[in-house]
Amino acid sequence: MKPSSFFRLTLLGFVPAIVASEPCRIRVVDAENGWPVPLVELSTTHHVSFFTDNAGVVAFDLPELMGTETWLYLDADGYEVKADGFGMRGFRFTPKPGGSHVVEVTRSNVAKRLGRITGGGIFAESQKLGERLDWKESGILGSDSVQNTVHRGKLFWAWGDTNVPRYPLGLFHMTSATTPVRPLESFEPPLQLALDYFRDDEGRVRSVANLFPADPGPTWISGYVSLPDSTGNERLVGCYAKIEQPMKAYRVGLCVWNDETSNFESIEVLWDKKDGGSEPELQPVGHPVFWTDGDGKRWLLFGDPFPSIRMPATFEGWRDRKRWEALNPPKVVNGADGRKVKPHRGSISWNAYRRKWVSVFCENGGDPSMLGELWYTESDSPLGPWGEAVKVLSHRKLTFYNPRLHPEFTPEDSPVLLFEGTYCQTFSGEPRHTPRHDYNQILYRLDLDDPRLAPARGE
Repeated sequence: MKPSSFFRLTLLGFVPAIVASEPCRIRVVDAENGWPVPLVELSTTHHVSFFTDNAGVVAFDLPELMGTETWLYLDADGYEVKADGFGMRGFRFTPKPGGSHVVEVTRSNVAKRLGRITGGGIFAESQKLGERLDWKESGILGSDSVQNTVHRGKLFWAWGDTNVPRYPLGLFHMTSATTPVRPLESFEPPLQLALDYFRDDEGRVRSVANLFPADPGPTWISGYVSLPDSTGNERLVGCYAKIEQPMKAYRVGLCVWNDETSNFESIEVLWDKKDGGSEPELQPVGHPVFWTDGDGKRWLLFGDPFPSIRMPATFEGWRDRKRWEALNPPKVVNGADGRKVKPHRGSISWNAYRRKWVSVFCENGGDPSMLGELWYTESDSPLGPWGEAVKVLSHRKLTFYNPRLHPEFTPEDSPVLLFEGTYCQTFSGEPRHTPRHDYNQILYRLDLDDPRLAPARGE
């Protein structure tokens, strides 16, 4: 249609229909097993980027490139394609409306990325293509650092600062949800983990730990665990901190979940900055585990990653500071290459398949990412000594901190170990935030019979 004809028709009230073309479906898969790979960036030569969703899918919808031979750079932590003669890593294809294209990538990390647990648009690219339309959005966009425990037959989850759509300042007094104890039917992607959040009367995700409404700063809870009291009643407990800038605690205390109101309540302040004195060294924080020693006594161990405090594994033992005992966790772990690895944070668990205690932890001051290099190690005892550590996950710049093992997800004798962590731009040298994925929890799978873990197994 000539431009003059278009304007004449417009003046007469007739606007010719402009029909948008269907996107072209691009799917990125692991060449080893054909599994979809989430969190892969595909970008054009004019700097338009797409990121694969939990189904490993991108809905490529650029009208200027439809029907045009197109190069897409492929960029991903732990997955890659072979570089061409100029060192470019990517692929060339011709996108067509309603068409499809599959790209195979090679995994360099030992751990396999299963997908994102929290945030918005988990299947956004697929839904643009009319797929996975039954997936329901949670209403939140970002969640920091997970805590969870089994309580009264459910797996209880909690997260720190939480981003929401309606304002840049989100929820800062812990959000929470429940799932079945084993929430996954499969340990292969695409990951679909439906979280049942605690919500307000309007249906929006709400905070569950606004312990001191009149006092400033976020409320963070750690050491999330369910304990029996003297009457046999299960009590969900945690250790809270009220935070001021620059991310320092000004009050620390113990809190208990109220099953009637579905909120945490403070039952004791352990320390308050305004009262003077130093913040207590012994705090039941991190990711707790239960352990029965050689004399048959059952203990509750707290550590982040390795145990630094123990107490009797009861509500009364947790409640009585006189029964807390300090432990000496290792400050460094020997890596498989012989160098010292300084642990930052992580968690441990007993693993029946290996008949060992296992740990996945983040390295403090790692390379190439300061807080994005994760290691695996084993021990005969939760108190150590811990054996050689093997790096299982690496990031070029971005951060992946506060990893949490999920032994609850799998059968006891399973060779599969699952862990999640917080993926974000914070504390990294990367200026960009990854759309949808930044400041969210991503789940990984570690196969404990992988030959690359042999040094950690002592082989």
